[in-house]
Amino acid sequence: MHFKLIIALVEDDKTDAIMAAAREEGATGMTVINHARGEGLKQSKTFFGLTLETQRDMLLMLVEEHLSRKILERIAKVGEFDSKPGTGIAFKIDVEDALGVAHQVETLAEVVEEEL
Repeated sequence: MHFKLIIALVEDDKTDAIMAAAREEGATGMTVINHARGEGLKQSKTFFGLTLETQRDMLLMLVEEHLSRKILERIAKVGEFDSKPGTGIAFKIDVEDALGVAHQVETLAEVVEEEL
């Protein structure tokens, strides 16, 4: 079984909705890293030296490759990445090898067979 790593940088108030959407599309788990910071095309605004920016969360999802595109598209829709600038981004990268996922492989095998 082959995996992809989906990395999503999202507004913290949308984290729970995005996690639920990813699960509905077949993600079997994820790691959330809170309080990420970043900049897009425009620098963050400041007020008396304090930066005015929304908090971000980083979601890491190790998902089966056949499910990865559906999960990616769904979280982008729920997170409103394309409709509202600055709301977040998501991308996936290849995973060469993974350990500690044997229990997920059993569950995913049935789901992937249905998808194919």
